[in-house]
Amino acid sequence: MDRTISLFSAEASGPGVADLAGLLCCQGQITGFGRTAARLSVNVDEQWRARVLARECRRRGADAQVAVRECGRPQVRTSFRVDLLPLSVQWLRRGCSGPSEDDSGKALPEGFRLSGAMLRMWALAAGRQGPSGYLLGMDPLAPHLHDDLLAALAPLGVHARLLGPKAEEPAARLTGRRRLDGLLELIGEAPAGAEDAWPELPELREETRPERTEGDSRRGGGGGSPLQYLLGDVLEAVG
Repeated sequence: MDRTISLFSAEASGPGVADLAGLLCCQGQITGFGRTAARLSVNVDEQWRARVLARECRRRGADAQVAVRECGRPQVRTSFRVDLLPLSVQWLRRGCSGPSEDDSGKALPEGFRLSGAMLRMWALAAGRQGPSGYLLGMDPLAPHLHDDLLAALAPLGVHARLLGPKAEEPAARLTGRRRLDGLLELIGEAPAGAEDAWPELPELREETRPERTEGDSRRGGGGGSPLQYLLGDVLEAVG
């Protein structure tokens, strides 16, 4: 599908280390080594995610390796690198050098602004189809970040809602054709193997439209009243 490249889309500028902040918006972790270097790591659920993310890290000059943790989940991890130090300085709370068992140590940087490239990294690591919309997974070890990340999505036109406390994993949920279309414009096309985890636009189906009867034709009806269409737009707007 041909799409106009937005100023904020992933294709609008060349890849850079700053794009890797998208991994910290979800379950990615940053560990500092004094004030000399830092390491980025992210655990994922599928091998294709690990392969793609390792490649994306390398495109940004941060050599990354894929390993399998004891629990069986793939992990992407860089070495300790000087060029990752700004991420640890920006994202780690004062006095924290990295994640602990129940705390990521992360804090949203002051004035943080998401880009399409960061959002693409987020989707590659934690994006998935849900039963009632598209989900961008969030870090269960950083619940204090969730509302702030929803606010950071809004300036890009990505208006999402936080899944309730009964959800298995925290996530930002997007619903409605307009919102999903805007998200796709920002993150670009799915890489090979990621198609099932990429946003899909809800299509209009003939069977969902009211049948047009002979009476409708005589009255000049078009298969639905203006009120019906208005109601549909309102439901999409409130998500």
